[in-house]
Amino acid sequence: MLKFFSFALLLLCLPLISNAQAVQDDFEGNGTITTWYGDNCNLNTALSNPFPQGINTSATVMEYGDVGGQYANVGFDASNNFDLSTNHTFTIKIYVPSDGLTGNQNNQVSLKLQDGTLNQPWITQSEIIKPITLNQWQTITFDFEDDDYINLDNNSLPPTQRTDFNRVLIQVNGENNFDHVRALIDDIYYDGSIPVDPVYDYLVWSDEFDTNGAIDNAKWFHQTQLPTPGSWYNGEVQHYTNRTANAVVEDGILKIIAKKESFTDQGYTKQYTSARLNSKYTFTYGRVEVRAKLPFGVGTWPAIWTLGKNINENGGYWDTQGYGTTGWPACGEIDIMEHWGTNQNYVQSAIHTPSSFGGTVNLGGQSIPTASTEFHDYTFVWTPDKLVFSVDGNIHYTYNPLVKDNTTWPFDADQYLLLNVAIQSVIDPTFTQSAMEIDYVRVYQESPVATEKVDNAMSPVYYPNPVDNELNITFENSDAQNVLLKIYSSSGKLIRTYSKSVKNNIVTLDNLDGLSSGMYVVMYVLDGKHYSIKFIKS
Repeated sequence: MLKFFSFALLLLCLPLISNAQAVQDDFEGNGTITTWYGDNCNLNTALSNPFPQGINTSATVMEYGDVGGQYANVGFDASNNFDLSTNHTFTIKIYVPSDGLTGNQNNQVSLKLQDGTLNQPWITQSEIIKPITLNQWQTITFDFEDDDYINLDNNSLPPTQRTDFNRVLIQVNGENNFDHVRALIDDIYYDGSIPVDPVYDYLVWSDEFDTNGAIDNAKWFHQTQLPTPGSWYNGEVQHYTNRTANAVVEDGILKIIAKKESFTDQGYTKQYTSARLNSKYTFTYGRVEVRAKLPFGVGTWPAIWTLGKNINENGGYWDTQGYGTTGWPACGEIDIMEHWGTNQNYVQSAIHTPSSFGGTVNLGGQSIPTASTEFHDYTFVWTPDKLVFSVDGNIHYTYNPLVKDNTTWPFDADQYLLLNVAIQSVIDPTFTQSAMEIDYVRVYQESPVATEKVDNAMSPVYYPNPVDNELNITFENSDAQNVLLKIYSSSGKLIRTYSKSVKNNIVTLDNLDGLSSGMYVVMYVLDGKHYSIKFIKS
């Protein structure tokens, strides 16, 4: 009992701030859609309403101006992907004056959903087409559960089973024509809410490298043990050492130095040395920031990356602590930054999982001409839904697989950081030494916030318990239409976040079969009060 009370106290410090937002725009300065754009279409998002009548007397509307573009549309990108399983309805108001049309047109409006991260986002789009009446304001509803929809790719799942949509396009009177269309649009609304990314602004661990000499052994571990049969992976030719000749802090900078020198260790002589550091800190979800300047030289291979705490790798720090239960790549590998001297001006991020590893397809990068002459900020954001990589704030890759299982997403468990400079088998014969210089390493997570006391005096009915796949929570005497719920592990770690519609006073948390067995806590806010319930996953 005492253990549970301690856990309850811990949960009081966990964030309970809603992280969901409605997707809407009334073109009066209210809403969450900040950037509209036109494709072969002019737009004005602040037009004085020329027809303030009927159902729409608002002062300002958006003007849609197709002046003959073959594929004319207007659209926006949401900050996160839509969850159409629970919220699947979009509404708009539209007015199309007959004097704004040319040609013989179908009087219709379509709403298209796309994956804006694709190079050709239209190939997997879903579309609903609705008829319109000219010369009057009308509300058009697009329901991706009940309306007839068109999947451009016949192999696509139904929209309500997809989570890859983040782009909305509106098109009046179809495409593949060069007729003119003038339309007025107002009050777009997504019937529900979508989750927004957690705010990782609370510094939980860092190394500022503000002391000279050897690395801080309380924070880092030198990994030096050679894998069997005596060489590092990928044909690398270096020894990793624990010497300050290869890893040293000077004037607020960590230097990991790759050197050409004959060095014998563990019965093997190699012609190059370097350092490989493991963090003695692990984490699940958050933001990692590393400010670094990369080495020069064909054959150098610096990396900033993570591995699962559970990796079975002889000589790795967490394996020596008894956590090594899982082989690579099942443990998951996240390459925040990789750089090769053979491609001096390019940096890359990559993901290795059982579904794609080694020559993985899950990668992206960008050109950084000053990667080895100037410091740059390498940032990695890890949420329960996706991994996002950027340099100096410029995103170059997002990993968000549609299906998340053990083969694609081993990323709901602790990872640790690694810093190293490897040497490839083909190296510039004139190479002598070069260093990766690191100003700081910082890990941020959600801020712990003090909250009001959890009020379970009117605790809801919930069933079943233990849980297999679904947990049903019954709310009595509540007018709530949507509720945000968070699932925490018994250690207080945030596992999942749900934004759910309340239907007949019941909310169902589904897809729980992927959770490990054990105790979990659900926390939510209802009618201004904070609640928690505990359940057992069978």
